Amino acid sequence: MAGSTVTFAPGGYRYLPAVMQYSAGVAATRGFSIQRVQFLRAPPLDEGFEAAAAFLQARKREPTAFCACELRSPAPFSEHGFAAFNRQYVSTLERWGIYRDGINPVARTNVCPVIDPPPTPSMHAFAFTVPADPGADGTFVVAGSGETREGGASYRESIVAYGDVSTEGLRQKVRHVVAEMQRRLSGLGFATVDATTVNAYTAHDMGALLRTEIFERGFARGGLTLQPSLPPVVGLEFEMDVRRTAAEFFVAS
Repeated sequence: MAGSTVTFAPGGYRYLPAVMQYSAGVAATRGFSIQRVQFLRAPPLDEGFEAAAAFLQARKREPTAFCACELRSPAPFSEHGFAAFNRQYVSTLERWGIYRDGINPVARTNVCPVIDPPPTPSMHAFAFTVPADPGADGTFVVAGSGETREGGASYRESIVAYGDVSTEGLRQKVRHVVAEMQRRLSGLGFATVDATTVNAYTAHDMGALLRTEIFERGFARGGLTLQPSLPPVVGLEFEMDVRRTAAEFFVAS
């Protein structure tokens, strides 16, 4: 399924096309690997981009090596507010020569912590490519996804089990998101067993659903990080992302 990806040669990675604000996932191309940087305290978005650019410059990497990011927002957006935010977000990627003609190769997760949320949209972490041994194991980042079906005219029309946070409603949501993670991994040429980090984001008590809908379906064999957060649009209740990186760093903003 790797043939469904598009290579972004200036960055040393390939991506699964998705929407204007993000790609569905990225994987390092031959001769590169993906590393991740997490800020000890997430800086506001513009400052985060500046810190990321400085980090890349110090490692003699161009801004085009920036391939994924994890954002934190104060609260879920309305559809209109989310669209406005995304236009602001891609302006930096356009200036860096990454976002072009409405096509965005960068993968992204954007969630809203329910405990100690940031006062403004902030950058929690980012990933970038570095030259690597051609025989290095494949590295990738799958973008975050909530429980939305493709093709709906609005989020309300697209959300699985909209407004239903019963056990059965949450089960439908989790199943949809897990299936989407599997689809994106397959599109990048990987499988669930290849992921070394699996994150789930929700404000709800998932109870036994974590076992039956995630662990028993072959996901998160190395463990699951559950973060009390909501997806970025009002009405969404559950999100996941997965990755496999060559190295991870923790830095001050």
